[in-house]
Amino acid sequence: MTDSKRRRGLVAASALLGGVLVLTACSGSDDKASGSGQSSQAQADEAAAKKSSKADITITPKDGSANASINNSAAVTVSKGTLTGVTMTTADGTAVAGALSADKTSWKPTAQLERSTTYKVAAEAKDSAGLVAHENASFTTVSPANSFIGTFTPEDGSTVGVGMPVSINFDKQITDKAAVQKGITVTSSSGQEVACHWFSTQRMDCRPEDYWKENSTVTLKLALDGVQGASGVYGVQQKTVTFHIGRNQVSYVDAQTKEMKVTQDGKTVKTIPISAGSPENKTYNGVMVMSEKFKETRMNGATVGFTDSDGKGEYDIKDVPHAIRLTSSGTFLHGNYWGAKSVFGAVNTSHGCVGLSDTKGANDTSTPAYWMYSHSIVGDVVVISHTGDKTVAPDNGLNGWNMNWADWKAGSAV
Repeated sequence: MTDSKRRRGLVAASALLGGVLVLTACSGSDDKASGSGQSSQAQADEAAAKKSSKADITITPKDGSANASINNSAAVTVSKGTLTGVTMTTADGTAVAGALSADKTSWKPTAQLERSTTYKVAAEAKDSAGLVAHENASFTTVSPANSFIGTFTPEDGSTVGVGMPVSINFDKQITDKAAVQKGITVTSSSGQEVACHWFSTQRMDCRPEDYWKENSTVTLKLALDGVQGASGVYGVQQKTVTFHIGRNQVSYVDAQTKEMKVTQDGKTVKTIPISAGSPENKTYNGVMVMSEKFKETRMNGATVGFTDSDGKGEYDIKDVPHAIRLTSSGTFLHGNYWGAKSVFGAVNTSHGCVGLSDTKGANDTSTPAYWMYSHSIVGDVVVISHTGDKTVAPDNGLNGWNMNWADWKAGSAV
């Protein structure tokens, strides 16, 4: 090897060796610096922790939650401290009113939340040392598409007859009937056993074996908030409803004798001549409950299938007086001013309703129809017999009394 080649090799080796030494030195320097940095950060974190508030704030629902309840889900609580401020707003900045507990450890909205709405919550608290803690969260309440509501009858605070069942119609199909039924309780001050019966995936009625005891109080509790009625569909209602049962009034219509006997507490108080359905248009037999009252209403045959060849109703009376609904299909107990007075108590001439003599205008207080209307309340019972027709279906109106107790209870989901 020549001297020049030897010198070039030594230079290269020296450079390589220097590079290794440099790299080794840099690596050793990085490890030492990193360890020092980590130690310094840990010390800083520890020092910061010693200076941070011990107050521990919890916001529910959790940040990012969806399908949150509109009743009970929103709340702020704190342990090891007291709340000094809570704000809750909708996405557009609208404030939500709320109330702080007396001990300042919890906060809740004072009104029901809206469905399908995003809410933001910001909370502040202090510990015993006066150190401040903050917490923020955002959640979205259940949407109408993902929730169900039950429309119920009778109304809260109302007084009704002894035949009035609790009837609940849901706005979504319920596939988990047991879960929903467990969230609904119906009790009576009389102590009567109450059972519920599902007529469909959207209707459930509840009643005792016999009519409600007169002058009792019935309580309906809906604890459906968060109850899953179907896949991805949750209840939102949480309320208690009470209604009063009035005197015991049951009226008995006999289509053969063409008269109606009105009884109160088992005693006949009035006998009224009637005209029931004609042989061609018989009135249903069975137990029927008054569900609506109208001083005057329109009755058009086309709405219930009575039409002429031109498709128009066989009748269209726009001022039928003192009308009381007995079925959802159109059976009424009502006043009749257009028929001859001689037909009442003598001939069955109607299209299936039970007619009572009346005067046009619904203001004649001397007519049998006026008396019946003024002495009846929603929930009173009308028992119709000897019409020659079939018994009314239990779900045609509020007429579940036409089902025996064993079959009624068999329709329960629990």
